[in-house]
Amino acid sequence: MTQIPGMIGVPADGDAPLDTRPAIRLELDRKTRARAAIAGSAGNLIEWYDFYAYAYTALYFASAFFPEGDRTAQLLNVAAVYAAGFLIRPLGGWYFGRFADRRGRRAAMIASVLLMGAGSLLVAILPTYATIGAAAPALLLVARLMQGFSTGGQYGAAATYLSEIAEPGKRGFYASFQFVTLIGGQLFALLTIFLLQTAMTDAAIREWGWRIPFVLGAVLAGVFILFRDAMHETAEPAGKGEEAGSMKTLIQHPRAMLTVMALSAAGAVTLYTFTTYMQKYLVNTAGMDVATASRIMLVVTFAFLLLQPVLGMLSDRIGRRTNLLIFSGGMTLFAVPLLGAIGKVQTVWTAGLLIFAALAIMSFYTSVSGLFKAELFPASVRALGVGLGHAIASAIFGGTAEYAALLLKQMGHEQAFAWYVSAICAVAFVVALRMKEPRAHGHLH
Repeated sequence: MTQIPGMIGVPADGDAPLDTRPAIRLELDRKTRARAAIAGSAGNLIEWYDFYAYAYTALYFASAFFPEGDRTAQLLNVAAVYAAGFLIRPLGGWYFGRFADRRGRRAAMIASVLLMGAGSLLVAILPTYATIGAAAPALLLVARLMQGFSTGGQYGAAATYLSEIAEPGKRGFYASFQFVTLIGGQLFALLTIFLLQTAMTDAAIREWGWRIPFVLGAVLAGVFILFRDAMHETAEPAGKGEEAGSMKTLIQHPRAMLTVMALSAAGAVTLYTFTTYMQKYLVNTAGMDVATASRIMLVVTFAFLLLQPVLGMLSDRIGRRTNLLIFSGGMTLFAVPLLGAIGKVQTVWTAGLLIFAALAIMSFYTSVSGLFKAELFPASVRALGVGLGHAIASAIFGGTAEYAALLLKQMGHEQAFAWYVSAICAVAFVVALRMKEPRAHGHLH
């Protein structure tokens, strides 16, 4: 197999060797690359639709699995199961990252989407607490663990794939579609809930309609198999070699891992605060009804999606590091006043504008989230480094964000959560300030 300087995993002339792993010669035209990126992004969209369907239907099925207590207590129980899906993500990040580095990014993405669909199908057919008692929330936990394991692997494989398939000089634009489709998954989940609210009564949704989004997710996961032929592998599968996908190789890049974890922690806690938790915050704190909160989130999430390719292209000009400094610095300064103002909103327009302001700051991170991480690692451990580092930070800070916010509210210290978000972003700002520009000094050539 011919190796070409500047290809994936092969250093350009004059560079120090970055990776001993063979690279596939990617002589793909722009149309073929775009088609492959779309196919890979479709899998990412399905994955995240399934994952977020749980968050957006929680207000309807909480009483079916946790019948005792007030609304906040029920939501705390559902949030605990939601958090469990995050806590298993590092294991999924390790397993699928290793799989992707050894067997190929394409194979790992397909396997993780199918596992996610299986988890959604289980939720869709689960009996309620009234039917089988304590076994119902236990099985809900099993399904959520399946989904969390899958998501932990999908992130690293998708980030690596989209970064590697992209045209040099346009990686910011191509890689931004990881979050276009991640947000698209959220948006699709919100749209599904909106359509249910339009077509069904509130009582009917609580009784059985909440199952429909999960059935749809399982079906879409199966349909994804049709996209597999459009996806071109971007790195030579390395089999069971000692270097590829190994923790032994990964620990040789401690600075990259710590950078990924610190910035992922800030990204995760702010993303889940201003997206999935925000619907509950509008209902539980600002006093809005569920339908109004869903409509607000539907509109601002769509606007959030449109920002991703714009700021991804911007990063190709100003650098990933600049994007990350704007995000972390902005959130350090504005997380507290934004959350405080949103909790006291009086109109739908005000709520929408404030949430969009937060998401606009977030977009400087999300648009380059997978790309800058992929640029920090050599090809042999790229999927593992990205997937595991991101999953650990997301499990600790993203998965617990909603639970922490609800718990502090129950304790009467709701504003403390906003300061917590700001503090995590301040740490990320220091890390971004000290890092080298990954576009120029990274391993993705």
